[in-house]
Amino acid sequence: MDQILPIVVGLLLLVAGAELLVRSSVYVALRLGVSPLVVGLTIVSVGTSAPELVASVAAALQQSPGIAVGNIVGSNITNGLLVAGAAALIFPLRVARVTLRRDGGIAFAAALLFWAVCWLGLLNWIVGIFLLLGLAFYVWQSYREADPVVASAGVPEGSVAGPMARFGALAIPVAILGAIAGAGLLAFGGNLMVEAAVTLAQALGISEAVIGLTIIAVGTSLPELVTSMLAAFRRQSDIAFGNVIGSNIFNLLGIGGVTAILSQGEIPQRLVVFDFPVMLAATAVLLLFAATGRRVGRREGGLLVGAFVLYIGVVWWQSQLG
Repeated sequence: MDQILPIVVGLLLLVAGAELLVRSSVYVALRLGVSPLVVGLTIVSVGTSAPELVASVAAALQQSPGIAVGNIVGSNITNGLLVAGAAALIFPLRVARVTLRRDGGIAFAAALLFWAVCWLGLLNWIVGIFLLLGLAFYVWQSYREADPVVASAGVPEGSVAGPMARFGALAIPVAILGAIAGAGLLAFGGNLMVEAAVTLAQALGISEAVIGLTIIAVGTSLPELVTSMLAAFRRQSDIAFGNVIGSNIFNLLGIGGVTAILSQGEIPQRLVVFDFPVMLAATAVLLLFAATGRRVGRREGGLLVGAFVLYIGVVWWQSQLG
């Protein structure tokens, strides 16, 4: 029980830090004239994935690859099933053709690639650099294909960064300070949560992989869940779906790349033979639902959430069997 409080406090710091980082970064980007589409696919997705990044980096630095990779896989499963499903239950998710064809295809290809790398035991610094270069190319391609916006147009009041507008001329310096503060909260909260989770896993006799797949993965995916559900409530279903896909791509290429560079331990076999296939299946089913009429309806959303509950139940049942 002594480790529960640090996990909760660390998680709260992660969520608060991600919220501050996302709002501040989005505001600066929009004021500088970056397209809202690019902001959604990159800055918002990266910002909401910041807890996963911090948690995985902290785990990798402590040479706990089970938590680091388990967090990536578990977060993608959570995004594809719980986050997308919960958002669709609020309001059906309409999917743009370019998002489904380009970003959906990249998300599935990245999942397949990362699985192959872990299966073959090739998770090293060379592969890590390759994954990060792939992420950089994806961001550049998204920026190149998006229509630019005029910086003087201001920030949409209904956007995630709308409240920042009240700072007026001081908004950009304030937002930059906010982003720095958010990053600090993320770093401190992530390290606190990972250390407590490792200790808890050892005390309960539960593998690090299970802790990474469940407690840490679900906890660090809360920003994606809140962002996508809020977007769906505001009838911004394209943002909700784009956040899920963009976050999954960043998890695999960005966090996966950093983890490969920092961690040198062995990947738990259960991740390779069970959880990676579940991640691929979750991504494929979500894209299949989206391809049927380019929307994910409430019925499909309920099926996704139900599949997530089933998956979590199976993982914990397996952990009890040892």
